[in-house]
Amino acid sequence: MDVSKIELVITPKTKAIIPVHLYGQPANMNEILKIARKYNIFVIEDAAQAHGALYKGKKTGSFGDVSCFSFYPSKGLGAFGEGGAVVTNNQEIAEKIGILRNHGQSKRYYHDVVGFNYRMEGIQGAVLNIKLKYLDEWNEKRRKVAFLYTKLLKDTELVLPYEEKYSKSIYHLYVVLSPKRDHIAQYLQQNGIATGLHYPVPVHLQKAYSNLSYKEGDFPFAEKNAWECLSLPIFPEISKDDVTYVSDKIKEFYKGV
Repeated sequence: MDVSKIELVITPKTKAIIPVHLYGQPANMNEILKIARKYNIFVIEDAAQAHGALYKGKKTGSFGDVSCFSFYPSKGLGAFGEGGAVVTNNQEIAEKIGILRNHGQSKRYYHDVVGFNYRMEGIQGAVLNIKLKYLDEWNEKRRKVAFLYTKLLKDTELVLPYEEKYSKSIYHLYVVLSPKRDHIAQYLQQNGIATGLHYPVPVHLQKAYSNLSYKEGDFPFAEKNAWECLSLPIFPEISKDDVTYVSDKIKEFYKGV
């Protein structure tokens, strides 16, 4: 999110700013909060990929009026199945969320509004309670993997991730950019290396939002990232040899090009 452009798109209809700590990289929260207070609008943090990331020494998910976490199994703090959490210091919002998650019930069998069944299973909480103890350790291992990738790939044509001075990323993903993205992915696949695309279609060009009448060119940076992004293998247990192998194959690709 380019914080210098937020005010340009705020209208009387704007209800919230939703910064996304994408790939575990914290957004510039101080500037976002300053703008939100100026216009009296809510801040909803999307911290789904940023469990334990730090912004100026403080955990992501602790800045907004509301913050959302995902416990999908592939996340840094993943459950045994589907799961998620909403956190807030606002008592009124907390009570409303509690009602909405439980079929709109303020108390059992009394439905104040049409709600949802968003109650996470107890087994998921039990799994998360155990895994939470290891989160910081896993995050540090991810960071070491990311730093190794950066060291090994710094002399290639790839655009590599970086951290702002105010942040500490947990590298939920290690995403590089290249206009040769598809060819690199194909070459790596041929050498037994799986990669990912996070994410191949920007939100404004998704069919689900076609009613908003956005077109290609409206968000050029989002589009460029979508066309060029490639997620390299990263997880706490990946070995130094595997990271070196991936990096060597990428260098090999460029020599072949």
